[in-house]
Amino acid sequence: MPLTYRIFPDIGLVYVRYEGHAGIPETMETFGRYMSDPGFRPGQKQLVDLSAVTSWDKDYAALLGIQAKKAEAFLRGPETIMVYYAPTPQTAEMARLIMRSWEDLDAIVPILQDTERGTLEVLGLSETSFDALARRPV
Repeated sequence: MPLTYRIFPDIGLVYVRYEGHAGIPETMETFGRYMSDPGFRPGQKQLVDLSAVTSWDKDYAALLGIQAKKAEAFLRGPETIMVYYAPTPQTAEMARLIMRSWEDLDAIVPILQDTERGTLEVLGLSETSFDALARRPV
């Protein structure tokens, strides 16, 4: 599963993109890299692009475990907005599962969107597509 992230420090945003099978081990490894990245800052908004996901690990206990590790990191700083772009019924199901794990945490605000434009608007960005965001200088 290709899993990538890009930090946009000038706007306090991290763009995360999953492709293919979304596996928990790869998610943990990539999250670890993000946490040790010099560009990491508490409170960075998270744009999680699930549009290219074809399947995912449906082990809810393991998912809760990874979400607990993420919560430890996100709870150290200010409120974190996490916007999940999930344009298909399958990816929306995955996003809702992830979002349920954040329900009891006031410091994390999960939002589900099904259009690129809506996703970017919720984040307060002027770009109207992820391609335009990708062209933004870092």
